[in-house]
Amino acid sequence: MNYQNKIKSRSELVLIAQKLRRQGKKIVMTGGIFDILHPGHTRYLQKAKKLGDALIVAINTNDSTRRNKGPKRPINNQEIRAEIIAALESVDYVTIFNESTPKEIIAQVKPDMWVKGGQYREEEMPETPIIRRYGGKVKILPPEEDFSVSGLVEKIIKEKPIKVLREENFIR
Repeated sequence: MNYQNKIKSRSELVLIAQKLRRQGKKIVMTGGIFDILHPGHTRYLQKAKKLGDALIVAINTNDSTRRNKGPKRPINNQEIRAEIIAALESVDYVTIFNESTPKEIIAQVKPDMWVKGGQYREEEMPETPIIRRYGGKVKILPPEEDFSVSGLVEKIIKEKPIKVLREENFIR
């Protein structure tokens, strides 16, 4: 499958999820901004994939990201973020949502399991009641290492600008 074909609208994803359920497949879903991809993201998505047969990733829109992270985010726009996540082998489908939380899309897709990283607490997540209402499960995966996009962004801003290398600067 061409990885760009993994990016689906919400309505397409609802139909795909229904088909997967009829086939007896276990659907795992997660969500986030995935602004600057780092090893913590890829390891997390690989672990999430192992929990079921199909992994769906819901990505915040640019507007949703700004509401959650502030006016300087995202660094990469939603189309770029969706394409990068879709290119990962562990990801089966990607969709983009504009709400501040993915509650609505979860209620429509009804994944068997909603997965989040270790910085979250199941009882504090706004998604938990929705998932429990239809009989789904919530799984919190412990973080492997201390990776943070916000930390990376701060580091980039604090660093001195890098001198741009031009072709004429290279020895031939």
